[in-house]
Amino acid sequence: MGRILLGIVLGVLLVPVVVLGWFKFGKVPVAVADAPFPQERLITGVPLHARIDKEAPKAAPLQPNEDTLVAGAQIYRDQCAACHGFHGKPSSFGAHMFPDAPPLWEPHHHGPETVFGVSDDPPGETYWKVANGIRLTGMPAYKDVLTETQMWQVSVLLANADKPLPAMALDILKGEPPAPPPAPATPKPEVKKK
Repeated sequence: MGRILLGIVLGVLLVPVVVLGWFKFGKVPVAVADAPFPQERLITGVPLHARIDKEAPKAAPLQPNEDTLVAGAQIYRDQCAACHGFHGKPSSFGAHMFPDAPPLWEPHHHGPETVFGVSDDPPGETYWKVANGIRLTGMPAYKDVLTETQMWQVSVLLANADKPLPAMALDILKGEPPAPPPAPATPKPEVKKK
C-alpha cells in the first residue's frame, strides 16, 4: 500500500516537473512549421465551440439585401481579405498561418454539399468570431474596430457566400478597384447669334 501511495505522490510531482522542463528547454512546438500538439485541435476546439454555442446571437438583425451585402463586401475587402483572400484569389499568406486562415471564397466539401468559407455556419457564430476573435489563430477581435452593424454586415455576407451576390458586391470581393465616378457634365458653350 505504501508503494502505491509513493507512486501516486511521485507521479503527481513528476508530471509538472517534466512539463515545465519541456517548456523551459524549448521543445514545445511554437513555430508555424512545427507539428501540432497531440490532440491540439480537440483541446482548443471543444471549449471554443462550447463558448460560441453559449454566447453567439441566435438571429441576425439584418436581412441579406443588396445594401447589407455590398456594405459587408466593403468591410470584408478592407478588414478580412488580406488573410482570407478575395473571391477567386486566395491570400498569399493565409495558408502559411497556423492554424491556416481559411479561404472564405473557395469551395470546400462539408459533408455531401459544397459550401464557400463559413456559409454553413449560422450568422451569429460568424458574428461572435468577428467580434471576439480567436486566440492563438491570428483572428483579431473587431468589437473595438468595427461597429455592431458593420460586424453584422460582414457576418451576413459570409453566411450568404454560397448564394448569388449582387454584381457590385462581387466586384468588391474580387478585389477589383471601384469604378471611377462619372465625370461631371461640362456645359456646352453658348452660341451667340448675330
